[in-house]
Amino acid sequence: MRALSISAFLAGWAIHGCAGYIPRPRADGETCTKTTVAVLGGGMAGITAAQALHNASIDDYVILEYRDRIGGRVWNTDFGEDKEGNPYSLEFGANWVCLVLLQGVGSETTENPVWTLAKKYNLKNYYSNYSSILTYNETGYTDYSHLLDIYSEASTKAGENAGRILTENLQDQTARTGLAVAGWRPRKDDMAAQAVEWWSWDWEDSFSPETSSFVFGVAGENLTFNQFGEDNNLVIDPRGYRQIITGEASSFLQPDDHRLHLNTQVTDIEYSPHGVTIHNKDGSCVSAAYAICTFSLGVLQNDAVQFTPALPPWKQTAIHKFNMGTYTKIFMQFNETFWPEDTQYFLYASPTTRGYYPVFQSLSTEGFLPGSNIIFVTVVSEQAYRVEQQSDEETKEEVLEVLREMFPDKDIPEPIDFGYPRWTKEEWSFGSYSNWPAGTTLEMHQNLRANADRLWFAGEATSAAYFGFLHGAWFEGKEAGEQIAAMLQGRCTEVEGIDEECTGRVHYSPLHGTTPEDSYTAENGWLVDSVTVTA
Repeated sequence: MRALSISAFLAGWAIHGCAGYIPRPRADGETCTKTTVAVLGGGMAGITAAQALHNASIDDYVILEYRDRIGGRVWNTDFGEDKEGNPYSLEFGANWVCLVLLQGVGSETTENPVWTLAKKYNLKNYYSNYSSILTYNETGYTDYSHLLDIYSEASTKAGENAGRILTENLQDQTARTGLAVAGWRPRKDDMAAQAVEWWSWDWEDSFSPETSSFVFGVAGENLTFNQFGEDNNLVIDPRGYRQIITGEASSFLQPDDHRLHLNTQVTDIEYSPHGVTIHNKDGSCVSAAYAICTFSLGVLQNDAVQFTPALPPWKQTAIHKFNMGTYTKIFMQFNETFWPEDTQYFLYASPTTRGYYPVFQSLSTEGFLPGSNIIFVTVVSEQAYRVEQQSDEETKEEVLEVLREMFPDKDIPEPIDFGYPRWTKEEWSFGSYSNWPAGTTLEMHQNLRANADRLWFAGEATSAAYFGFLHGAWFEGKEAGEQIAAMLQGRCTEVEGIDEECTGRVHYSPLHGTTPEDSYTAENGWLVDSVTVTA
């Protein structure tokens, strides 16, 4: 009953602040709430960090969350309705969970911690079969599925090349270059090949091969799918994917817990070697010995929070070096399922524009939400920015035009429900998840996750191995919480990732053009050896 109570208490929707906020004048003699650790953000990383503190018997902390619910970018919404008039729950944000390998590394089984939580809370999910796909262009069904096999062969070779670059300490390159060397060289006017490439690269990274790191793009995917398993399951739980976060929160937070501050927008952070003071838009403030900032990379890049003193140049450079991607799912419910009911994915090659409403996914298929008549299409990067500036009506007309091209023999009706998020406009996220750009070294990434005095950073973007994934946020939150607990309890040398003087994570002022081989260690956030990195 305790889990049910806290889940009900934490349910709800975001209350957004105003753009262009000007920091308020501070009153002389202002009194702040004092705590040992302030956790900034109530997403996966923030809740996991607080849980790590609790597990280390440190319960003097507060969690400051912008929205009126925890979960962060794990965000579900009511959409459409079933035959009984009850709404479906769909995921605007994180949607998939990677399963466990039946045979793990060596003699042990390696399990994704998010999959462990999914089992713990009986999260409803179903296998995404990426082989269940039909291909289309502006004339209707057109079979260019052979290109998927051609790309797959080139991708395998590219993975081998990436592993060699990584282990031999060679210069990184764009994914475009790496794929071309491996034999994948689609012409700009071959829109079928462009669609296949989008399906195989952009859909995962939220950026094109031209802007993505080849080495770390390949390594990041392999570290997840080779270590945890190739299967991806789509979460379709009526409680929402965030049930795993609210469920874990209920294990150490009481209903109406005074340590959880919802509807709290952080505006200013003052940090020093002696502590951190956090000022909020509502006039409240918190004084802490340490703070763990789990804000998204997008929030840090958009100056949504002011830092005093300004973050050092090495930190600012790292923040603005990495990319924040936008992954926008556009949902539609119709009064019938006019698309093939036994197929999960439908790949569309626009005759003129790469990434123009390229992948439709059916939720009406058996195993997901059969009979729901719900389908959604995903756009990323420039197309995501474009549709997020449009009205629902403008976007709906564009999507319907594409569907009518894909299914020319069908009478495509108006949807009975339609909607999508505007990630670029959400002031608590400013995007969906991070991506590692080309030519960026692991040293630069260590600067992204390194602490500034007693202000620490955690989240999916600070995970070298699992950036962009929910389990990356889990690992990073847990590690930051454990490391700060070790510092508070004077046992720093027992915890990997911080130096013996308890000053925190190492950062690099001079940067090298390539990543030194000895940087690939657990202490620097790289969790496995180079053998696992190779394809």
